[in-house]
Amino acid sequence: MAHKEFKIFSECPHPDERQRRQIAKDLGLEPKQVKFWFQNKRTQRKTQTERANNNALRVENERMHNENLVIKEALKNIICPSCGGPPYGDEGHEHSLKQLRLENARLKEEHEKVSSLLARYLEKQMSPPELQQAFIPITGSSSHAPAHGNSLNQEIDGSLCLDRSLGKQIMDGDHLLSNSLGSEGIEKALMSKVAITAIEELVRLLRINEPFWIKSSTQDGKLSLHHENYEKIFPRTNHFKGANVRVEATKDSGIVSINSIQLVDMFLDSDKWVNLFPTIVTKVETIKVLESGLVGNRSGALQLMFEQMHILSPLVQPREFQFLRYCQQIEEGVWVIADVSFDSFRQKTSIFHSWRHPSGCMIQEMPNGCSMVTWVEHVEVDDKIQTHQLYKDVVGIGIAYGAERWIMELQRICERFACFYVEKIPNHDSEGVINSLEGRRSIMNFSHRMLKIFCESLTMSGNLGFPHLNMENNSGVKVSIRKNTNLGQPNGMIVVAATSIWLPLHYMKVFEFFTDDKRRAQPFIPSENNALILQESFTNPMGSYVVYAPTDVTTMNSAIKGEDSSMLPVLPSGFVISADGEPNAALGAFNSANIERLGGSLLTVAFQILASTPNGINVPNMESVAAVNTLLTSTILKVKDALNCNNLE
Repeated sequence: MAHKEFKIFSECPHPDERQRRQIAKDLGLEPKQVKFWFQNKRTQRKTQTERANNNALRVENERMHNENLVIKEALKNIICPSCGGPPYGDEGHEHSLKQLRLENARLKEEHEKVSSLLARYLEKQMSPPELQQAFIPITGSSSHAPAHGNSLNQEIDGSLCLDRSLGKQIMDGDHLLSNSLGSEGIEKALMSKVAITAIEELVRLLRINEPFWIKSSTQDGKLSLHHENYEKIFPRTNHFKGANVRVEATKDSGIVSINSIQLVDMFLDSDKWVNLFPTIVTKVETIKVLESGLVGNRSGALQLMFEQMHILSPLVQPREFQFLRYCQQIEEGVWVIADVSFDSFRQKTSIFHSWRHPSGCMIQEMPNGCSMVTWVEHVEVDDKIQTHQLYKDVVGIGIAYGAERWIMELQRICERFACFYVEKIPNHDSEGVINSLEGRRSIMNFSHRMLKIFCESLTMSGNLGFPHLNMENNSGVKVSIRKNTNLGQPNGMIVVAATSIWLPLHYMKVFEFFTDDKRRAQPFIPSENNALILQESFTNPMGSYVVYAPTDVTTMNSAIKGEDSSMLPVLPSGFVISADGEPNAALGAFNSANIERLGGSLLTVAFQILASTPNGINVPNMESVAAVNTLLTSTILKVKDALNCNNLE
């Protein structure tokens, strides 16, 4: 009977009323007995199942407990993969969380800086997804030759085919924007985009005159930017605010006697670059080379540079730029070199008061070994210190730092290079010329370095005012004192004094006076008896220079013999003559017989004197300052007297 009941229970543990009555009938029992039996049997089975489950859970719990003990012991001996030290304890963990919070705040601040800088170039703030989208890799490969095209010759909206390998190289592989990239990688990617955008804009400005450029009615037909038409195509916001903000944009072209690839290499070498423009560029530094470009043509070269520019007079403020220089060969024998200002992420605000919009030049190879250079100079200037009244017109109409000055200086220096490599002088031109090739080159290098030192001295980095010359047309004397330890200049305290005056004479008449040994009775510079004078002079409508320095016979003989002149000491002084900025004054026809009212000129006189003092730069030798001031004052009076301009007082 029991076996039959267990079989029924296993088949139906929950019988209904009808089933219980049938079971009771079959077993000869009461239905209630059957009902209670099934209840008891179900309770018994439940208890057995729970007991079995509890035992299994107890075993599992004990196993996990043992594993936990093993893991804890293992953690005590673990080594940090980053630093090789023990893991953080509770305090270390809290410290780590604190550091992570600080790092998160730093990264957030960094993102805001990046977004702010992008807004400067891309005209809007950017969220992180937009920031990621902004740096999609640019297609192209540095292994391919540069694409060429001339669609811009036909229409303003044509597309420019450029080698975009630079952007791809910066953005490929590990350089893709990610959490591990950091601001440095983002900055490199942004440099690529800014450079490519700048060169595309510059090519349009270089190749197309109308509607961007219009001929000036007051400056002998020179090209000036039509700002309204320009901003329709290239909308942008001003980088500076205030009443003293000024935009200068000029364009000019000319042929230079140097082959194109040699000129491109010189533009991309900071030492050679400063030697190309000694009267304009006073300091240059290559901060970082991002791409060196293709071998043979330098296409794709990109570098971050710093440049200080200064011209004519201490009254003209120097300009400083931090900018990207990007070189691209856009056609066979045609290169474009674009400069555009770029502020580092590390700079919270720009420290410069000049901003260079896409500027630069196009260099076209010519069959005779020369190059056609077309130049665009487009800058925005914040004159915190307003330009002196004497030079206000010169700076304002673009003569001071305009494209024409860059072209003329490049032409002059390239002609000088050509003379540097002339091996033999014809007999009819050889009077007074150094016959030795090595000697000529040594003297030319000596003279070129003299000119550079003179132009650098005009920046007057630290100056003292000496308003002794309070004439209406005079600027007063500016004095700068420096302690020199540079090779190639006398060691010790050097006093520089300079002043600028206006003369009612054409600049050519003033220049002829200073270069005429018969009319100029004496050199306006102190020198010892029997000292030789090394002089360099040249002229063009943008500015004329007469620079000279006393030197002893031994030094000069050393240079004439062809010895290295780079370390020979020289302390130059001189004169700078320029047109006064009146329309057509610079380029007006010059007639030596009838010079009246063809335009006035601005004359800068600058002297340097070695003043020994044992007390250093903080204690200037005031006797030397007074002496050079007296010399400068007397020189101005002598010049005015010789030129019949004493009535200016």
